[in-house]
Amino acid sequence: MADNQKILHQTQIETQLGPMVAIADQQFLYLLEFIDRHGLEDSIKKLKKTINSTIIPGRTTIINLIEKELHQYFDGTLQTFMTPLHFSGSPFQQSVWSQLQKIPHGQTQSYAQLAIAVGNPAACRAVAQANGANKFLVIIPCHRIINSSGKLGGYSSGIDRKIWLLNHERNQGNL
Repeated sequence: MADNQKILHQTQIETQLGPMVAIADQQFLYLLEFIDRHGLEDSIKKLKKTINSTIIPGRTTIINLIEKELHQYFDGTLQTFMTPLHFSGSPFQQSVWSQLQKIPHGQTQSYAQLAIAVGNPAACRAVAQANGANKFLVIIPCHRIINSSGKLGGYSSGIDRKIWLLNHERNQGNL
């Protein structure tokens, strides 16, 4: 390991929808995804390269925080995550992710509505790509995005999980 490499810690967190992998240091969460997501290994490799980091097994205070918040979310007692996130993406992607966080709990928006919200109504395809590049599943609620026709569309960790998350949030109402 080179001296200038950042050390990140990785651990598995059990949830009602299956295990998730969390990668963090003592300040930020860098990734939170279901372990069976297609492309997870590539996401981790890209993260290591982008951040110039080495990832080792272990826990941090940030991992402990996101684990607690996930349990609260799945128990129905949390709607807004406070875990600090480290974003690595283009300014456009970051604007999409920021806008995703503004979609009210239990509600959905279409890709077209999200494109309008980020100020580029013609960018539906780019919005969909940014949505797919989200590395903070559940926290950045990309599962709340549906097709303009009302169909659910895709979800990188499976449509069954998307359906479960949407139903879970709708059944909670506003806390």
